[in-house]
Amino acid sequence: MATRKLKPTTPGQRFKVVTSFDVTSSKPEKSLLAVNNRSGGRNKDGKMTMRHIGGGHKKKYRLIDFKRQKNDIPAIVKAIEYDPNRSARIALLYYLDGQKSYILCPKGLKVDDTIISGKKAAPEIGNALFLSDIPLGTSIHNIELTPGKGGELARSAGSFATLVAREGKYVTIKLPSGEIRMILSTCLATIGVLSNSENNLQKSGKAGRSRWLGRRPRTRGVAMNPVDHPMGGGEGKSSGGHPRSRTGVPAKGFKTRKKKKPSNKFIVERRKK
Repeated sequence: MATRKLKPTTPGQRFKVVTSFDVTSSKPEKSLLAVNNRSGGRNKDGKMTMRHIGGGHKKKYRLIDFKRQKNDIPAIVKAIEYDPNRSARIALLYYLDGQKSYILCPKGLKVDDTIISGKKAAPEIGNALFLSDIPLGTSIHNIELTPGKGGELARSAGSFATLVAREGKYVTIKLPSGEIRMILSTCLATIGVLSNSENNLQKSGKAGRSRWLGRRPRTRGVAMNPVDHPMGGGEGKSSGGHPRSRTGVPAKGFKTRKKKKPSNKFIVERRKK
């Protein structure tokens, strides 16, 4: 996949950078769609609990199979599609028993490829295996934290984790953030690096494209009055003091993780600053 800078034929295209739109089907599978109503950042009482959300193009949710529990049943990749709800591409699978499902599409997976999950699966791209059966040094994604719950780690475009060690009933994994942690070896993970790895190199080119995605304008804290933000006020372009959120939580290095969180014992090395 490659990036492409557009010619400045309009003001909106002057700084626009896009990636190659590598999909094989433009229409999703109807049986795997669900209603995806927008909240506009409001809760059940209509109160705004999250700012900068609203508008955006109408879209439906694609039901993704994060669990991969159809063990030892081969599936054929019928299409690679765009998903408006996530940064990675998705792949449409047709199982030999007639069932259809979507999975996160890894890099290198092509139409008409056959993939499988379970104990009989080989460590090849797109196959889902237990962590106990995956060779050390393999790149993996869609990793479970709890057996049977479904993949929770390394699910965005270009993400992957690396299996670095195995000891007893745990394996050690290096996550995309740089954190090294232990996970039960009975958890499932999918082989490969996720697709659309150059997603972070895109430039929208204009403010309107953010509105299409449902993102409303953000006002900088230093541009507000003291009554509206801890960094507001001052004469001219003053810095506003120490960077912090609107509720006063410090930014840039302030740790918000609980010191007595039960899962701390599974973290071998914290992520890099």
